[in-house]
Amino acid sequence: MKPSIPKGTRDFGPIEMAKRNYIFNTIRDVYARHGYTQIETPAMENLSTLMGKYGEEGDKLLFKILNSGDFLSKVSDGELIERSTLRLAARLCEKGLRYDLTVPFARYVVQHREELQLPFKRYQIQPVWRADRPQRGRYREFYQCDADVVGSDSLLNEVELVEIMQEVFCRFGIRVCIKINNRKILTGIAEVIGAADKIVDITVAIDKLDKIGLDAVNDELRADGLSEEAIQKLQPIINLSGTNAEKLATMRQVLADTEAGLKGIDEVEFVLRTLGMPSDVDFDLTLARGLNYYTGCIFEVKALDVEIGSITGGGRYDNLTGIFGMPGLSGVGISFGADRIYDVLDQLGLYPKDATQGVRLLFINFGEREATRCLQLARQVRAAGISAEVYPDAAKMKKQMSYANARQIPFVALIGEQELADGTISLKNMTTGEQQTLSPEQLIAALRA
Repeated sequence: MKPSIPKGTRDFGPIEMAKRNYIFNTIRDVYARHGYTQIETPAMENLSTLMGKYGEEGDKLLFKILNSGDFLSKVSDGELIERSTLRLAARLCEKGLRYDLTVPFARYVVQHREELQLPFKRYQIQPVWRADRPQRGRYREFYQCDADVVGSDSLLNEVELVEIMQEVFCRFGIRVCIKINNRKILTGIAEVIGAADKIVDITVAIDKLDKIGLDAVNDELRADGLSEEAIQKLQPIINLSGTNAEKLATMRQVLADTEAGLKGIDEVEFVLRTLGMPSDVDFDLTLARGLNYYTGCIFEVKALDVEIGSITGGGRYDNLTGIFGMPGLSGVGISFGADRIYDVLDQLGLYPKDATQGVRLLFINFGEREATRCLQLARQVRAAGISAEVYPDAAKMKKQMSYANARQIPFVALIGEQELADGTISLKNMTTGEQQTLSPEQLIAALRA
Protein backbone atom coordinates (compact mmCIF):
# COMPACT_ATOMS: atom_id res chain seq x y z
CA MET A 1 0.00 0.00 0.00
CA LYS A 2 1.29 3.46 -0.90
CA PRO A 3 2.17 5.71 2.04
CA SER A 4 -0.06 8.74 2.68
CA ILE A 5 -0.22 11.84 4.83
CA PRO A 6 -2.90 12.92 7.36
CA LYS A 7 -6.00 14.69 6.03
CA GLY A 8 -5.68 18.44 6.12
CA THR A 9 -1.92 18.39 5.52
CA ARG A 10 0.03 18.70 2.27
CA ASP A 11 3.39 18.02 0.65
CA PHE A 12 4.98 20.92 -1.22
CA GLY A 13 7.17 20.29 -4.26
CA PRO A 14 9.80 22.67 -5.68
CA ILE A 15 7.34 24.88 -7.60
CA GLU A 16 4.96 25.13 -4.63
CA MET A 17 7.86 25.98 -2.34
CA ALA A 18 9.07 28.68 -4.73
CA LYS A 19 5.58 30.23 -4.64
CA ARG A 20 5.34 29.94 -0.85
CA ASN A 21 8.75 31.53 -0.41
CA TYR A 22 7.62 34.41 -2.63
CA ILE A 23 4.72 34.94 -0.19
CA PHE A 24 6.86 34.62 2.94
CA ASN A 25 9.64 36.83 1.57
CA THR A 26 7.20 39.56 0.51
CA ILE A 27 5.51 39.64 3.92
CA ARG A 28 8.87 39.39 5.72
CA ASP A 29 10.23 42.35 3.74
CA VAL A 30 7.21 44.56 4.50
CA TYR A 31 7.36 43.69 8.20
CA ALA A 32 11.08 44.43 8.38
CA ARG A 33 10.63 47.80 6.60
CA HIS A 34 8.21 48.81 9.37
CA GLY A 35 10.71 47.95 12.12
CA TYR A 36 9.47 44.48 13.15
CA THR A 37 12.06 41.89 14.23
CA GLN A 38 11.72 38.12 13.89
CA ILE A 39 11.35 35.51 16.63
CA GLU A 40 10.40 31.80 16.68
CA THR A 41 8.73 29.69 19.37
CA PRO A 42 8.49 25.87 19.76
CA ALA A 43 5.92 23.86 17.80
CA MET A 44 4.63 22.48 21.09
CA GLU A 45 3.61 24.44 24.17
CA ASN A 46 2.46 23.33 27.61
CA LEU A 47 -1.30 22.74 27.46
CA SER A 48 -1.65 25.04 30.47
CA THR A 49 -0.36 27.82 28.18
CA LEU A 50 -2.89 27.06 25.42
CA MET A 51 -6.11 25.97 27.16
CA GLY A 52 -8.75 28.60 27.87
CA LYS A 53 -7.29 31.20 25.50
CA TYR A 54 -9.42 30.51 22.41
CA GLY A 55 -12.88 29.98 23.87
CA GLU A 56 -14.65 26.65 24.20
CA GLU A 57 -14.66 26.00 20.44
CA GLY A 58 -10.94 26.71 20.16
CA ASP A 59 -10.06 24.41 23.06
CA LYS A 60 -11.73 21.51 21.23
CA LEU A 61 -9.51 22.12 18.19
CA LEU A 62 -6.19 21.86 20.08
CA PHE A 63 -3.99 18.93 19.05
CA LYS A 64 -2.84 17.30 22.28
CA ILE A 65 0.42 15.33 22.58
CA LEU A 66 0.56 12.13 24.65
CA ASN A 67 3.07 12.22 27.48
CA SER A 68 6.24 10.29 26.66
CA GLY A 69 7.06 6.97 28.33
CA ASP A 70 4.36 5.02 30.18
CA PHE A 71 1.62 7.62 29.85
CA LEU A 72 -0.95 5.31 31.50
CA SER A 73 1.03 4.81 34.70
CA LYS A 74 -0.76 7.58 36.63
CA VAL A 75 -4.25 6.68 35.37
CA SER A 76 -6.37 4.29 37.44
CA ASP A 77 -8.47 1.47 35.98
CA GLY A 78 -11.54 3.29 37.26
CA GLU A 79 -10.69 6.39 35.23
CA LEU A 80 -10.17 4.27 32.11
CA ILE A 81 -13.53 2.54 32.60
CA GLU A 82 -15.24 5.90 33.19
CA ARG A 83 -13.98 7.05 29.76
CA SER A 84 -14.22 10.79 30.52
CA THR A 85 -12.41 12.16 27.48
CA LEU A 86 -11.59 15.58 28.93
CA ARG A 87 -10.37 14.21 32.27
CA LEU A 88 -8.26 11.53 30.59
CA ALA A 89 -6.77 14.07 28.16
CA ALA A 90 -5.74 16.26 31.09
CA ARG A 91 -3.96 13.32 32.71
CA LEU A 92 -2.40 11.85 29.55
CA CYS A 93 -1.33 15.07 27.80
CA GLU A 94 0.75 17.90 29.24
CA LYS A 95 1.66 19.46 25.89
CA GLY A 96 -0.11 20.49 22.71
CA LEU A 97 0.69 21.82 19.24
CA ARG A 98 0.29 25.59 19.02
CA TYR A 99 -3.11 26.74 17.72
CA ASP A 100 -1.89 30.18 16.68
CA LEU A 101 1.20 32.37 17.13
CA THR A 102 -0.34 35.06 19.36
CA VAL A 103 -0.69 33.09 22.60
CA PRO A 104 2.87 31.66 22.34
CA PHE A 105 4.01 35.24 21.68
CA ALA A 106 2.27 36.45 24.85
CA ARG A 107 3.98 33.65 26.78
CA TYR A 108 7.32 34.66 25.21
CA VAL A 109 6.87 38.30 26.24
CA VAL A 110 6.13 37.37 29.86
CA GLN A 111 8.95 34.82 30.02
CA HIS A 112 11.55 37.19 28.48
CA ARG A 113 10.22 40.50 29.84
CA GLU A 114 13.57 41.58 31.34
CA GLU A 115 15.30 41.24 27.96
CA LEU A 116 12.76 43.17 25.88
CA GLN A 117 12.68 46.86 24.96
CA LEU A 118 9.09 48.10 24.98
CA PRO A 119 7.26 48.73 22.77
CA PHE A 120 8.33 45.38 21.32
CA LYS A 121 7.53 44.83 17.62
CA ARG A 122 7.94 41.27 16.45
CA TYR A 123 7.01 39.16 13.45
CA GLN A 124 6.81 35.39 13.32
CA ILE A 125 6.32 33.06 10.32
CA GLN A 126 5.70 29.48 11.44
CA PRO A 127 3.16 26.64 11.08
CA VAL A 128 0.21 26.17 13.44
CA TRP A 129 -2.13 23.20 13.91
CA ARG A 130 -5.89 22.91 14.42
CA ALA A 131 -7.95 19.73 14.69
CA ASP A 132 -10.49 21.20 12.29
CA ARG A 133 -12.57 19.49 9.61
CA PRO A 134 -10.47 19.82 6.44
CA GLN A 135 -12.12 21.64 3.53
CA ARG A 136 -11.19 24.00 0.72
CA GLY A 137 -9.07 26.80 2.15
CA ARG A 138 -9.03 25.21 5.63
CA TYR A 139 -6.19 22.92 6.68
CA ARG A 140 -5.09 21.18 9.87
CA GLU A 141 -1.53 22.35 9.39
CA PHE A 142 -0.96 25.80 7.95
CA TYR A 143 1.39 28.75 8.20
CA GLN A 144 0.64 32.08 9.84
CA CYS A 145 2.64 35.23 9.31
CA ASP A 146 2.10 37.39 12.38
CA ALA A 147 3.14 40.88 13.39
CA ASP A 148 2.43 42.23 16.88
CA VAL A 149 3.30 45.28 18.96
CA VAL A 150 3.15 45.04 22.76
CA GLY A 151 3.75 47.74 25.33
CA SER A 152 1.96 50.59 23.54
CA ASP A 153 -1.66 51.79 23.76
CA SER A 154 -1.27 54.13 20.76
CA LEU A 155 -3.75 53.73 17.93
CA LEU A 156 -0.92 54.63 15.54
CA ASN A 157 -0.02 50.94 15.83
CA GLU A 158 -3.43 50.02 14.37
CA VAL A 159 -2.90 52.54 11.59
CA GLU A 160 0.52 51.06 10.79
CA LEU A 161 -0.86 47.50 10.70
CA VAL A 162 -3.57 48.55 8.22
CA GLU A 163 -0.88 50.16 6.07
CA ILE A 164 1.15 46.92 6.24
CA MET A 165 -1.89 44.96 5.03
CA GLN A 166 -2.46 47.46 2.21
CA GLU A 167 1.20 47.30 1.12
CA VAL A 168 1.41 43.49 1.19
CA PHE A 169 -1.70 43.00 -0.92
CA CYS A 170 -0.67 45.81 -3.27
CA ARG A 171 2.61 43.96 -3.87
CA PHE A 172 0.73 40.73 -4.48
CA GLY A 173 -1.72 42.45 -6.84
CA ILE A 174 -4.71 41.11 -4.88
CA ARG A 175 -7.75 43.40 -4.65
CA VAL A 176 -9.04 43.27 -1.08
CA CYS A 177 -11.49 44.77 1.36
CA ILE A 178 -10.04 45.39 4.83
CA LYS A 179 -12.86 45.21 7.37
CA ILE A 180 -12.55 47.06 10.70
CA ASN A 181 -14.70 46.99 13.82
CA ASN A 182 -14.14 47.33 17.57
CA ARG A 183 -15.03 44.96 20.41
CA LYS A 184 -16.00 47.99 22.55
CA ILE A 185 -18.67 48.79 19.94
CA LEU A 186 -19.96 45.22 20.18
CA THR A 187 -20.02 45.54 23.98
CA GLY A 188 -21.99 48.79 23.61
CA ILE A 189 -24.46 47.08 21.26
CA ALA A 190 -24.99 44.27 23.80
CA GLU A 191 -25.72 46.90 26.47
CA VAL A 192 -28.13 48.85 24.23
CA ILE A 193 -30.22 45.76 23.41
CA GLY A 194 -30.30 44.78 27.10
CA ALA A 195 -28.07 41.70 26.79
CA ALA A 196 -24.76 42.84 28.28
CA ASP A 197 -24.19 39.41 29.85
CA LYS A 198 -24.45 37.77 26.42
CA ILE A 199 -21.62 39.68 24.70
CA VAL A 200 -19.56 36.53 23.97
CA ASP A 201 -22.58 34.64 22.59
CA ILE A 202 -23.54 37.62 20.43
CA THR A 203 -20.06 38.10 18.97
CA VAL A 204 -19.53 34.38 18.30
CA ALA A 205 -22.90 34.20 16.53
CA ILE A 206 -22.65 37.32 14.34
CA ASP A 207 -19.07 36.41 13.41
CA LYS A 208 -20.69 33.54 11.47
CA LEU A 209 -23.00 35.82 9.46
CA ASP A 210 -21.07 35.41 6.18
CA LYS A 211 -20.93 31.63 6.60
CA ILE A 212 -24.44 30.68 7.79
CA GLY A 213 -26.66 33.70 6.99
CA LEU A 214 -28.87 36.00 9.09
CA ASP A 215 -31.66 33.51 9.88
CA ALA A 216 -29.23 30.92 11.22
CA VAL A 217 -27.44 33.60 13.29
CA ASN A 218 -30.79 34.62 14.81
CA ASP A 219 -31.59 30.97 15.61
CA GLU A 220 -28.22 30.65 17.33
CA LEU A 221 -28.89 33.80 19.36
CA ARG A 222 -32.25 32.35 20.47
CA ALA A 223 -30.52 29.11 21.46
CA ASP A 224 -28.07 31.19 23.51
CA GLY A 225 -30.98 32.66 25.48
CA LEU A 226 -31.44 36.09 23.87
CA SER A 227 -34.97 37.45 24.02
CA GLU A 228 -36.95 38.13 20.85
CA GLU A 229 -36.94 41.83 21.77
CA ALA A 230 -33.12 41.87 21.97
CA ILE A 231 -32.79 39.98 18.67
CA GLN A 232 -35.14 42.44 16.93
CA LYS A 233 -33.17 45.41 18.29
CA LEU A 234 -30.03 43.83 16.86
CA GLN A 235 -31.33 43.49 13.27
CA PRO A 236 -30.99 47.13 12.05
CA ILE A 237 -27.53 47.30 13.63
CA ILE A 238 -26.36 44.15 11.84
CA ASN A 239 -27.84 45.41 8.54
CA LEU A 240 -26.39 48.95 8.81
CA SER A 241 -25.24 50.39 5.46
CA GLY A 242 -23.77 53.58 4.02
CA THR A 243 -20.30 55.14 3.88
CA ASN A 244 -17.88 54.71 6.76
CA ALA A 245 -18.58 58.26 7.92
CA GLU A 246 -22.37 57.71 7.76
CA LYS A 247 -22.18 54.41 9.64
CA LEU A 248 -19.97 55.93 12.34
CA ALA A 249 -22.37 58.89 12.74
CA THR A 250 -25.39 56.57 13.02
CA MET A 251 -23.70 54.29 15.55
CA ARG A 252 -22.56 57.29 17.60
CA GLN A 253 -26.27 58.10 18.08
CA VAL A 254 -27.27 54.47 18.72
CA LEU A 255 -24.55 54.07 21.36
CA ALA A 256 -24.91 57.53 22.89
CA ASP A 257 -25.64 56.11 26.37
CA THR A 258 -22.83 53.55 26.46
CA GLU A 259 -19.35 54.66 27.47
CA ALA A 260 -17.67 51.55 25.98
CA GLY A 261 -19.54 51.89 22.68
CA LEU A 262 -18.59 55.56 22.22
CA LYS A 263 -14.96 54.77 23.04
CA GLY A 264 -15.01 52.10 20.31
CA ILE A 265 -16.49 54.57 17.80
CA ASP A 266 -13.75 57.09 18.67
CA GLU A 267 -11.03 54.48 18.11
CA VAL A 268 -12.34 53.31 14.72
CA GLU A 269 -12.89 56.91 13.60
CA PHE A 270 -9.29 57.83 14.56
CA VAL A 271 -7.84 54.92 12.58
CA LEU A 272 -9.95 55.64 9.47
CA ARG A 273 -9.34 59.41 9.63
CA THR A 274 -5.57 58.98 10.08
CA LEU A 275 -5.52 56.62 7.10
CA GLY A 276 -7.38 59.25 5.05
CA MET A 277 -10.69 57.32 4.88
CA PRO A 278 -9.36 54.84 2.26
CA SER A 279 -11.82 53.11 -0.06
CA ASP A 280 -10.40 49.62 0.65
CA VAL A 281 -11.15 49.81 4.43
CA ASP A 282 -14.77 49.18 5.49
CA PHE A 283 -16.34 49.74 8.92
CA ASP A 284 -18.33 46.51 9.33
CA LEU A 285 -20.44 45.94 12.46
CA THR A 286 -20.85 42.23 11.69
CA LEU A 287 -17.12 41.67 12.09
CA ALA A 288 -16.73 40.07 15.52
CA ARG A 289 -13.65 37.78 15.42
CA GLY A 290 -14.56 34.72 17.49
CA LEU A 291 -11.47 34.74 19.71
CA ASN A 292 -12.25 36.01 23.22
CA TYR A 293 -9.08 37.97 23.83
CA TYR A 294 -9.72 40.94 21.50
CA THR A 295 -10.66 44.14 23.37
CA GLY A 296 -10.34 47.01 20.86
CA CYS A 297 -10.07 47.41 17.08
CA ILE A 298 -10.41 44.18 15.10
CA PHE A 299 -9.51 43.55 11.46
CA GLU A 300 -10.28 41.03 8.73
CA VAL A 301 -9.28 40.98 5.06
CA LYS A 302 -11.37 39.47 2.27
CA ALA A 303 -10.19 38.94 -1.30
CA LEU A 304 -12.61 40.59 -3.75
CA ASP A 305 -12.03 38.33 -6.77
CA VAL A 306 -12.00 34.85 -5.17
CA GLU A 307 -14.59 33.07 -3.02
CA ILE A 308 -12.56 32.12 0.06
CA GLY A 309 -12.58 32.88 3.79
CA SER A 310 -10.63 35.71 5.39
CA ILE A 311 -6.99 35.87 4.31
CA THR A 312 -5.78 38.13 7.14
CA GLY A 313 -7.14 38.98 10.58
CA GLY A 314 -6.20 40.46 13.92
CA GLY A 315 -6.88 43.11 16.52
CA ARG A 316 -6.11 44.76 19.84
CA TYR A 317 -5.82 42.64 23.00
CA ASP A 318 -5.38 44.59 26.23
CA ASN A 319 -5.32 41.73 28.70
CA LEU A 320 -3.71 38.70 27.03
CA THR A 321 -0.41 38.82 28.91
CA GLY A 322 -2.37 39.23 32.15
CA ILE A 323 -3.27 35.55 31.83
CA PHE A 324 0.44 34.81 32.26
CA GLY A 325 0.98 37.10 35.25
CA MET A 326 1.75 40.41 33.53
CA PRO A 327 -1.38 42.58 33.68
CA GLY A 328 -1.72 45.95 31.98
CA LEU A 329 0.42 45.21 28.91
CA SER A 330 -1.49 46.13 25.77
CA GLY A 331 -0.88 44.54 22.40
CA VAL A 332 -2.19 44.65 18.85
CA GLY A 333 -1.40 42.34 15.96
CA ILE A 334 -2.35 40.83 12.61
CA SER A 335 -1.87 37.45 10.99
CA PHE A 336 -1.62 36.74 7.25
CA GLY A 337 -3.02 33.34 6.27
CA ALA A 338 -0.25 32.23 3.92
CA ASP A 339 -2.05 29.12 2.68
CA ARG A 340 -5.18 30.99 1.66
CA ILE A 341 -3.08 33.74 0.05
CA TYR A 342 -1.30 30.97 -1.90
CA ASP A 343 -4.67 29.72 -3.20
CA VAL A 344 -5.80 33.25 -4.15
CA LEU A 345 -2.57 34.01 -6.04
CA ASP A 346 -2.84 30.62 -7.78
CA GLN A 347 -6.46 31.11 -8.88
CA LEU A 348 -5.81 34.64 -10.14
CA GLY A 349 -2.49 33.77 -11.80
CA LEU A 350 -0.68 36.54 -9.97
CA TYR A 351 2.70 34.93 -9.31
CA PRO A 352 5.47 36.86 -11.11
CA LYS A 353 7.56 34.75 -13.50
CA ASP A 354 10.73 35.11 -11.49
CA ALA A 355 8.94 33.84 -8.34
CA THR A 356 9.03 30.30 -9.70
CA GLN A 357 12.23 30.67 -11.70
CA GLY A 358 14.63 27.93 -10.63
CA VAL A 359 17.90 27.15 -12.40
CA ARG A 360 18.62 29.65 -15.20
CA LEU A 361 21.43 27.77 -16.97
CA LEU A 362 22.25 24.08 -17.47
CA PHE A 363 25.71 23.03 -18.69
CA ILE A 364 25.48 19.99 -20.96
CA ASN A 365 27.97 17.24 -20.06
CA PHE A 366 29.88 15.82 -23.09
CA GLY A 367 32.60 14.04 -21.12
CA GLU A 368 35.30 14.41 -18.48
CA ARG A 369 37.35 17.26 -20.06
CA GLU A 370 34.26 19.20 -21.05
CA ALA A 371 32.66 18.72 -17.62
CA THR A 372 35.77 20.08 -15.89
CA ARG A 373 35.53 23.24 -17.98
CA CYS A 374 31.77 23.44 -17.29
CA LEU A 375 32.40 23.30 -13.55
CA GLN A 376 34.85 26.21 -13.80
CA LEU A 377 32.38 28.32 -15.77
CA ALA A 378 29.47 27.36 -13.46
CA ARG A 379 31.44 28.82 -10.54
CA GLN A 380 31.87 32.09 -12.45
CA VAL A 381 28.18 32.24 -13.37
CA ARG A 382 27.08 31.58 -9.78
CA ALA A 383 29.53 34.19 -8.47
CA ALA A 384 27.73 36.65 -10.76
CA GLY A 385 24.47 35.83 -8.96
CA ILE A 386 23.00 33.51 -11.62
CA SER A 387 21.75 30.02 -10.72
CA ALA A 388 23.40 27.27 -12.76
CA GLU A 389 24.05 23.55 -12.66
CA VAL A 390 26.15 21.02 -14.54
CA TYR A 391 24.44 17.82 -15.69
CA PRO A 392 26.27 15.14 -13.64
CA ASP A 393 26.43 12.36 -16.25
CA ALA A 394 27.74 12.28 -19.85
CA ALA A 395 24.34 11.00 -20.99
CA LYS A 396 22.84 11.25 -24.47
CA MET A 397 22.19 14.82 -25.60
CA LYS A 398 18.44 14.13 -25.96
CA LYS A 399 18.19 13.01 -22.34
CA GLN A 400 19.99 16.12 -21.06
CA MET A 401 17.83 18.43 -23.18
CA SER A 402 14.69 16.67 -21.93
CA TYR A 403 15.90 17.26 -18.38
CA ALA A 404 16.29 20.98 -19.12
CA ASN A 405 12.78 21.15 -20.59
CA ALA A 406 11.22 19.24 -17.70
CA ARG A 407 12.91 21.58 -15.22
CA GLN A 408 11.88 24.63 -17.31
CA ILE A 409 15.51 25.79 -17.49
CA PRO A 410 15.53 28.64 -20.03
CA PHE A 411 19.16 28.31 -21.23
CA VAL A 412 21.65 25.49 -21.85
CA ALA A 413 25.40 25.86 -22.38
CA LEU A 414 27.20 23.50 -24.76
CA ILE A 415 30.97 23.08 -24.56
CA GLY A 416 32.42 20.58 -27.01
CA GLU A 417 35.90 20.20 -28.55
CA GLN A 418 35.61 23.40 -30.60
CA GLU A 419 34.49 25.49 -27.62
CA LEU A 420 37.27 24.02 -25.47
CA ALA A 421 39.82 25.04 -28.07
CA ASP A 422 38.37 28.54 -28.53
CA GLY A 423 37.59 29.26 -24.87
CA THR A 424 33.95 29.97 -25.84
CA ILE A 425 30.48 28.70 -24.93
CA SER A 426 27.55 27.90 -27.20
CA LEU A 427 24.46 29.26 -25.47
CA LYS A 428 21.04 27.93 -26.54
CA ASN A 429 17.78 29.67 -25.70
CA MET A 430 15.35 26.82 -24.94
CA THR A 431 12.31 28.95 -25.70
CA THR A 432 13.30 30.37 -29.11
CA GLY A 433 15.84 27.73 -30.15
CA GLU A 434 18.33 30.54 -30.93
CA GLN A 435 22.00 29.62 -30.40
CA GLN A 436 25.05 31.92 -30.15
CA THR A 437 28.76 31.56 -29.42
CA LEU A 438 29.93 33.71 -26.52
CA SER A 439 32.90 34.44 -24.28
CA PRO A 440 32.45 33.83 -20.52
CA GLU A 441 31.86 37.57 -19.98
CA GLN A 442 29.32 37.71 -22.81
CA LEU A 443 27.60 34.60 -21.37
CA ILE A 444 27.04 36.32 -18.02
CA ALA A 445 25.80 39.49 -19.73
CA ALA A 446 23.37 37.49 -21.90
CA LEU A 447 21.95 35.64 -18.88
CA ARG A 448 21.41 38.91 -17.03
CA ALA A 449 19.58 40.51 -19.93
